[in-house]
Amino acid sequence: AQGVTTYLELGPDGVLTAMAQDCVTDAEAAGFAAALRKDRPEAEALTAAIARAHMRGVAVDWAAFFAGTGARRTELPTYPFQRERYWLEAPAGAVGDVVSAGLGSADHPLLGAAVDLPDSEGFLFTGRLSLRTHPWLADHAVMDTVMLPGTALV
Repeated sequence: AQGVTTYLELGPDGVLTAMAQDCVTDAEAAGFAAALRKDRPEAEALTAAIARAHMRGVAVDWAAFFAGTGARRTELPTYPFQRERYWLEAPAGAVGDVVSAGLGSADHPLLGAAVDLPDSEGFLFTGRLSLRTHPWLADHAVMDTVMLPGTALV
């Protein structure tokens, strides 16, 4: 009735935390954390419980929490990599160039490279399948997951 959605148990174990999940009207919206756990050091369990409450929007006085430890605030980027791309770009004409990697062309629509196996008359075939290179794969989706059709293996 008071709009509480985050619960922190301060008892010697997480027994009440486990039982309380059956007592709330909306268990999906509620968050529970036990400050002490049987098989964990006290400082680790308390820190995890406070961090969980913080992730749910509870205001935590971090200056008081870290007082005397020498910890200090550090500015973090507001989003990953500051919108700079760090992936290597393939040079033009290099996509599908298996010879440069010491492989031979398989001359096959699904298998891109072939390697002679040493000490045998066998071959190792490799290939890459993606919706970009093989858009027809999108026609073979089951529950929104693209699957390789069995006929491709034949």
